[in-house]
Amino acid sequence: MIPPTEPFDKMLEHLLHILPVALGIAIPIALLGALVLYVLRKGSLATTLTVLVLIPVVTVVIVMLGVFQFMFSSALTTMLAVCLIVVLITVPMAVLFGRLIARRSVWEREARERERAAEASRRELVAWISHDLRTPLAGIRAMAEALADGVVSQPREVASYAHQIGGQTRRLSGMVDDLFELSRITAGALRLTMSAVPLQDVVSDALASQTPVAQRKRVHLTAQAQAWPVVLGSDPELARVVRNLVSNAIRHTPPDGTVAVAVGVDGADAVIAVDDACGGIPPGEIDRVFDVAYRGSAARSPNQGDQPAGGGLGLAIAKGLVEAHRGKIAAANHGPGCRFEVRLPLAAV
Repeated sequence: MIPPTEPFDKMLEHLLHILPVALGIAIPIALLGALVLYVLRKGSLATTLTVLVLIPVVTVVIVMLGVFQFMFSSALTTMLAVCLIVVLITVPMAVLFGRLIARRSVWEREARERERAAEASRRELVAWISHDLRTPLAGIRAMAEALADGVVSQPREVASYAHQIGGQTRRLSGMVDDLFELSRITAGALRLTMSAVPLQDVVSDALASQTPVAQRKRVHLTAQAQAWPVVLGSDPELARVVRNLVSNAIRHTPPDGTVAVAVGVDGADAVIAVDDACGGIPPGEIDRVFDVAYRGSAARSPNQGDQPAGGGLGLAIAKGLVEAHRGKIAAANHGPGCRFEVRLPLAAV
């Protein structure tokens, strides 16, 4: 028995009747929604997702109202109620997921930027270190060949060459130590033995090690303290922080200039300030002075006498060590030069 086709024909006829009306309403609304999304293209992701959810729902509601010609019936009322429930559920979810996706997108973008910055720093570090290694190695090789070939035979000249080889060897050894220390910091492998450390001992030892360097360059090295606080930290690492800061200040201070170290207490922090006479740091560079292998402009990093330009690692190491002590380090132009300030938590009395 063949089922009747009349109900199907009527349904098809009804669909063909409402299709132009539905398309005539839906297409302009979809285009309007696309325009709204274009206007909001620079807005938040949560807003965009909310609009994306609302566009089809609003389209369905308006199409239904147009098809039913605003003749409210039980079927239309039911469909409108269903659309309202869909909106009440999907819009909050769209806002929530939009915020989560936006937060993840920001985190991923920041992670990529950090990775690119780290890769750029590594490339710059390799370039600087390769250059700095070649220079003393070439000098050592030339002087060693001169000694081996007998070109230098006078005892005074032999002693001078030996002294220069020793100096270049110490420079290379210092660079290797800096690289090892920096690798421990960046890899998170730095392990500190914390104890109560008097800053008077730390600063005194650091200044004693740098005094001969300052004297050779005719730089005045001074120290003053409002108080000598005790901090919780590791003595060797804190001494290295002060030594790196003082060495950097001496390197960039011209002859007859002054490097001043001041120690004091500010609230719950011990403060160590190192002032130099470098002439100031350009505003575009002041935020990069603690970057790995960053040495600044050539005007601030000249090779003066026997004090070669640094490897660009001292300030990066100081920053890593200070942060490992839960402290803070900052640089700012101050007076005739710039000031590097270290803040460390005081030890519990």
